[in-house]
Amino acid sequence: MKTLFIGNIAPQATENDIMNLFVEFGTVRKLEMPRDIFTGKCRGFAFIDMEGHEARAAMAALDGKTFMENSLKVRDENPKKKGGRGGRRR
Repeated sequence: MKTLFIGNIAPQATENDIMNLFVEFGTVRKLEMPRDIFTGKCRGFAFIDMEGHEARAAMAALDGKTFMENSLKVRDENPKKKGGRGGRRR
């Protein structure tokens, strides 16, 4: 299971709008789209859980795609850290 971060979502977007974008690539197991407490509009980001290969296909196809006049940012929520042990030796 892989969690994707979707950023730069238009405020008027709904859960169904985002779901319809991603179901083309596989089964969406979970969708979290926080909303503004006062206006009820999308706060501009969401998280989606999908199987690994489906998530990678969705990320490749949808990152940078224009949706509701915004260019979506689709990233892995937990990217692998680069480097070895990290830190500085003393």
